[in-house]
Amino acid sequence: MITRPYAAAKNRLSIGDKMMDVNWGLVLLIALLASAGFAMLYSVAGGHFSPWATPQIIRFIAGCFILVAVAMIDIRIWMSLAYPAYALALLLLVAVVVAGHSGLGAQRWINLGGVDLQPSELMKVSLVLALARFLHGKSVEEVSRPLSLGIAMAMIGIPAIFVVLQPNLGTTLIIVADGCALLFLAGLSWYWITPALAAVATAVPLAWRFVLHDYQKARVMTFLDPDSDALGAGWNITQAKIAIGSGGLSGKGFLNGTQSRLNFLPEKQTDFIFTNFGEEFGFVGSVALLILFAVVIGYGLQIAMAARSQFGRLLAMGVTLNFFFYIMINGLMVMGLIPVVGIPMPLLSYGGTAMLTVMFGFGLLMSVHVHRQVEIPRHSGGII
Repeated sequence: MITRPYAAAKNRLSIGDKMMDVNWGLVLLIALLASAGFAMLYSVAGGHFSPWATPQIIRFIAGCFILVAVAMIDIRIWMSLAYPAYALALLLLVAVVVAGHSGLGAQRWINLGGVDLQPSELMKVSLVLALARFLHGKSVEEVSRPLSLGIAMAMIGIPAIFVVLQPNLGTTLIIVADGCALLFLAGLSWYWITPALAAVATAVPLAWRFVLHDYQKARVMTFLDPDSDALGAGWNITQAKIAIGSGGLSGKGFLNGTQSRLNFLPEKQTDFIFTNFGEEFGFVGSVALLILFAVVIGYGLQIAMAARSQFGRLLAMGVTLNFFFYIMINGLMVMGLIPVVGIPMPLLSYGGTAMLTVMFGFGLLMSVHVHRQVEIPRHSGGII
């Protein structure tokens, strides 16, 4: 058992000590998953690094530096920066409404210094940071008090409203899922959970009538009956199923995927890249890839359980769950088990903000691991 003097010594680790304490096995797994993404981007481009694989490799290398740099920073500093990070992400979401630009029918991006950013991706991690800070040190009774719960729900609901107005239903679902999961993990009473679930069920017809756009309703109807308009609204999911099914047990082989090479597969470099993997490597390859994802999630859960501070535990769980929700929603979407909502597969799909945000999240996870012996007093402000 680790003694208190040893835990105190861990608070004063040098940069070299911290580098040695980084979980390089987890970093290797992340690199393997990213490499699978590079290979798929190379494949869907017809065996060329341009236009997708090369930028993605550069972003991943930059993301690795971000991961290590974030891991070196004490989690108490991240705790003190949690609210400012949330405020900045929220400000950027407001800026998207005011001065953002559209793409594929949605206004989700903002240009800052010649770089296009998708603030909704930043909000996912910022919300986890802020909620972990807010819930740190709160008992089950305190989490369930109306004032505390009201503040937490506002922290979740305000950015969710801005994101759903873009419109970006998939990211909205992840933001809400991240927030609600952290509240549950912090000990939210079933006294609140049960009526909340009933309220959600009641709100579904209202959301259908007043919130969802026509194209989102069409996606739901297509999900229920994809063959009703296979050449129109059902094209995406029909082609995705064909790609996955045609891979069979062992796949057609690398660079031999016909659905993507012949441009039948929609958004082949982003939302539907997993279908190309399934076509080329089959059921066996897809299961192997999902096992790698599961191992990464297992590492995240292990890191959360080892943290001595509640902030560290909640932060690690939040980052891990955010990664899990990414995988779950994209995987179910491309297999036709839920409606298409436009969520990328982490580390595989092409995208700058998504890649760097995922790597930043892993950096926070690694910071929790490196500083797992740090004890943060109850109601601490997080400043060293």
